[in-house]
Amino acid sequence: MQHLYAQRRNALLEKLNSGTAIFRSAPMAVMHNDVEYAFRQDSDFFYLTGFNEPNAVAVFAPHHEEHQFVLFVEPKDLEKEIWTGYRTGVEAAKEKYGADEAFSIEELDEKLPEYLQNADRIYYRLGRDEGFNNCVIQHWRKLLATYAKRGTGPVALEDPSPILHSMRLVKTPEELDLMRKAAKIAVEAHNLAVEVAKPGRYEYEVQAEMERVFALHGGSPAYPSIVASGGNACILHYVENRRQMKDGDLLLIDAGCSYGYYNSDITRTFPVGGEFTPEQQAIYDIVLEAQKQAIACVLPGTPYNEYHDVAVRVIVEGLLDLGLLSGDLDEIIEEEKYKPFYMHKTGHWLGLDVHDVGTYKQDEESWQILQPGNVLTVEPGIYISPYVKPVEGQPEVDAKWHGIGVRIEDDVLVTEEGCEVLTEGVPK
Repeated sequence: MQHLYAQRRNALLEKLNSGTAIFRSAPMAVMHNDVEYAFRQDSDFFYLTGFNEPNAVAVFAPHHEEHQFVLFVEPKDLEKEIWTGYRTGVEAAKEKYGADEAFSIEELDEKLPEYLQNADRIYYRLGRDEGFNNCVIQHWRKLLATYAKRGTGPVALEDPSPILHSMRLVKTPEELDLMRKAAKIAVEAHNLAVEVAKPGRYEYEVQAEMERVFALHGGSPAYPSIVASGGNACILHYVENRRQMKDGDLLLIDAGCSYGYYNSDITRTFPVGGEFTPEQQAIYDIVLEAQKQAIACVLPGTPYNEYHDVAVRVIVEGLLDLGLLSGDLDEIIEEEKYKPFYMHKTGHWLGLDVHDVGTYKQDEESWQILQPGNVLTVEPGIYISPYVKPVEGQPEVDAKWHGIGVRIEDDVLVTEEGCEVLTEGVPK
């Protein structure tokens, strides 16, 4: 994989021109007291380096005569490594990760000015690490203070995200291999869930069986798994997963696998007892038709928003037919009177992050145009919570509809000819 990271770095360096870009690794997150969560590298940092340790900094300086790619890492410390695991160290970081130079992270303040002083701008995204934000800003201020005497130096601080995230938006064949693997594992887990989910069992039992499949294949949950039975399906991010399932319940499962840092994201809804009620079937059919028509819109050259607009129209038409909405179709859509039942968008970018980076709009008026290599989710839904009040002028909801929540989600790759559903192995 190192040749892929090198290709990405070279592409970034070309786009930086005379700027210097700085990327900070993810911090260690504390679970409680002195117990830490498992480390997960910052996606931008990993995309460019493949380096998977905390407390590191990557610097990209295309204008430097010798060192265009520099890593600052934790030095080797055998005593600490006994407790916290092996470190790559400075020398191995240079050899293994292709850096032109590597230093101890302790030398950052001393060495960083060398890679900033001849740049015309600093590319750095201000993040949640306030200490490191201040470090970068202080170096920039010092160079600004001497700009008049030297005539060179960074006069601007700019976010590198528009450059890097446009690169991440188009997946390479190697990235797609990992995403297909993540999808394949999640497909197996979802198909097992249908067998496991029976009246009398608990939501967490289904979750455990699915996440066991992830682990057996070298993966892990891409996000906290949602296993929502009955009225819990009307809570979009329900993660307690403690309820005992009953005959007559719908079970909404939103669970994906992370494999090699890349993610899948699948949702299926099905009756725990094997049979839909008429009301459940009616809602399910609307959502399924909305998803089918939305997926048919995922084509190269199509504006990003089109598949959402199509799904909304199908859902509103269906709810009008059932009497859950009333009035003019276009007016309901324009005034968003459907939102008590469908309050989220129909999808998002997918990749190294579950809600992956990349803009959805080119400017205030124009949407991003789908292109081959984009991967996105298509996930329409209808949720009829007994606690949500209809918009003024809309009918009261009959109790027979209460507690029905349906979402159907697949991962879809934009291809040269159309699209490929990566998660089609789970029946709908």
